[in-house]
Parts: sequence; C-alpha cells; structure tokens
Amino acid sequence: MSETIRVLHVLGGTGLGGAESRIMDLYRQMNRDELQFDFLVHSSAVNGFREDAPEREPQFYDEEIRQLGGHIYVLPKFKVYNYPAYKKAIQSFFKAHHEFRVVQGHMTSTAGIYLPIAKKNGVPITVAHSRNAGVVKGLKGIATRFFRRNLVRKADYCFACSELAGKDVFGDEAVCQGKVKIIHNAIDAGKFTYDPQRRAEVREKLGLREQLVIGHVGRFDYQKNHPYLIEVFAKLCDRRQDAVLLLLGEGPGMDSIKEKCRALGIDGKVMFLGNQRQPENYYQAMDIFLLPSYFEGLPGVLVEAQAAGLRCLVSDAVTREAEATDLVTYLSIEQPAGEWAKRIEASASYERRDTFQMMRDAGFDVATQAAGYRIFYQKGDSSGL
Repeated sequence: MSETIRVLHVLGGTGLGGAESRIMDLYRQMNRDELQFDFLVHSSAVNGFREDAPEREPQFYDEEIRQLGGHIYVLPKFKVYNYPAYKKAIQSFFKAHHEFRVVQGHMTSTAGIYLPIAKKNGVPITVAHSRNAGVVKGLKGIATRFFRRNLVRKADYCFACSELAGKDVFGDEAVCQGKVKIIHNAIDAGKFTYDPQRRAEVREKLGLREQLVIGHVGRFDYQKNHPYLIEVFAKLCDRRQDAVLLLLGEGPGMDSIKEKCRALGIDGKVMFLGNQRQPENYYQAMDIFLLPSYFEGLPGVLVEAQAAGLRCLVSDAVTREAEATDLVTYLSIEQPAGEWAKRIEASASYERRDTFQMMRDAGFDVATQAAGYRIFYQKGDSSGL
C-alpha cells in the first residue's frame, strides 16, 4: 500500500464557518487510507507554534477532525505587530513537519507569509484559496489588503470560490488571464433535499405550526449584516402577525442583536438557535431564507438553502454564481427595510420542491467535486476541478 498523502489546510480556526464547513464536507468524502487532512489554525492562546495546544479553547469541528484521523496544529493569531514572532512560529512548524504534499491556505490575509515558507521547506504544492469577496472596515481591512499584495505570485495554484472572490484577492488581471481557478463551494446536497415529513417534525419540535418562518444561517459579525436583517423582520411583523425568525449561528454581535430585537418589541418572535450540528433539519422548517450580507465569496448557506428548496432573498452584493436555481431574488440593502418585507410577503406562497438534481447539475454537490480534488492532491492536476 502506498503512503497516505497528507494535505494541510490553513485556517483561522475550526469553528462552524463557511470555509470550515466546506472543507469538512470534502474531508468526509475522502478515502482516508489514501488522503488525510490536517489543520493549521490560529489562536491568541499561544505565542509560538504548538501541536494540539491545550490552552486553545476547543472549537466546533475539533472532535470530528480527530475522529477522522486529522491533526490540529496551532499558530499565534496574527496581529501585524507580532509579525516577527508569527513568521518564526511558521518557520518552526515547517522545519518540524515535512509530511505534507499540499498546503492549502484558506486564510489569505497571511498566505503571503506562510506559503513561501512552506515551499522553501520542501512542500511540493502550495495553494492560496480565496473564500471571500471583501474585508472588514478599518485598520484590519487595510492590513489584510496590504499582506495580500502579489499573492498570485507566491503560490503554485490560486483557487477562488467565485470570480468575485478571485478578483478581490488576486486582482482582476490574474482572473482574466486564467491564473485563478474558480471552484464553487460544494455541499453534501442530498442531506438538504426537501422532505415534508422532516419539515413537519422539526416545526413541531420548535413549536411551529402554520407560521411564516423566515430563516438565516450565519456568524453574528459585520459581514452578515444582522442589524438590517432584524429591521426587515420587524417591518414584516407589521404586515404578517404570524411571522417567526430562526437565526442559526453564534458570534460577537449576538448580544447586540438580541438587544435590538427587544428594543423593537419582536424578541418573542425571534429564535436564537446557536450553532447546530445538523443545520439541514432547520432549513426544512423555514419558508423564506434571507441573506442581506455586505459581501460574500460564494455563500455556502445560500447553496444549502436552495438545496432545501427554499425561496431566497439575497443582497445584490452576493455573486450571481451562487444562483443555481430560480429560487433566488437579489435585492439592494440600500433600500428601506420595508421594501424587503414587501418582497418577503409577496414570495411567501410557492410550491416547495426537490432541487437535488438541479444542484448537482450546477456543480454544487461535493461528491462530484471530491473526485477532482482527489486527483489534484495526488497528481497536482487541477483540470478536473
């Protein structure tokens, strides 16, 4: 038997984020006797490179990664001023670990630092993978742009989840010249397929019957634009007394959103469900999916919502490449919240249907994509992706 190929994914963490979820979907598809994934993540709990640092707070996917045979390695969180210490920790890591055939960097803000070091230490294939099409405001966003400069020249391969994400990280010229491979975020589409019986069971569990159920899945941070979402829902409540909002996810902005709900008098209609290991069940319970983001790469949650047969109202800042079905309507977040509420009410009556084949045909099923990744990891041939 040939030696198992090990692939290192570099991420901010192993929490329930979009990039992490898509990598885990892919990981589950691998023959792990042939291919294994390891994870290099970041934490403010360490000062230098550590292996399975006990100081780091456990995250959502840690247990599953270890059960699948993967390792989790920890670097200090990059804060610009600690550049020398950060670089030293990366150098220490790659001097100690020579087992990786591929290093795939999903954290592009510092990929220009760690990918060249990986290459210098003998890693055959390095990949910079753009997963988003925007940065946060302020100094952090400026620093991210600075450290991404010329990233297209610092990796063997450049991947992006959408053309928009590719241009944002690698530049218009690199995308137009074909230097960036566009690989749409794929999901385990079969898990999300609409099932009336499962819908009834989940709604009963949540105490929902004939209500109009609005849903959103996403981390509570600036990018996802929860304040606007809550304003939209408040306006909808003026029009539909039976409206309920399900919010899946966690994050630093959750408490302020709860306070906003109380201030608007809608807190009794909003269910904060946190992170869920089986989010596919909650999509079944929804009637309309909202995604009013400021920016996205190619949002996996929008792919999931369509796989569940949901009508989706989405910010027009989100790439059209995520539109796999006729269920998506793009709206401007510059509009008054009441305009979104009107569109929700007008969209509420439709026939829910099985969209699995549509998602597969559009290239959003991970089982198909995994075959291309297996060849890439084994042979460095990206033509099947």
